[in-house]
Amino acid sequence: MEKAIQLQVRKDLDPRQQLKVIKLKGNLISRGYTEIIHILDQDEDFHINTFETAVEKRNEVQQYITAFINQENLLDAITIK
Repeated sequence: MEKAIQLQVRKDLDPRQQLKVIKLKGNLISRGYTEIIHILDQDEDFHINTFETAVEKRNEVQQYITAFINQENLLDAITIK
């Protein structure tokens, strides 16, 4: 069974932050955590990025995203929901 993961992404990112967010999404796909990421508007300030991943990979994915956010200094740009 697949399990959805949601990321809340700030809309007003600077170009460097935007590039890092794109890199994160590309890494999630290239590492086989998901095949597609859906993007929806939450409000004027945030997008919600949702993707499905296998239940057995859920913790691994969340750890990867958390490490990436910390390493790339995106704490104010992305939140795992």
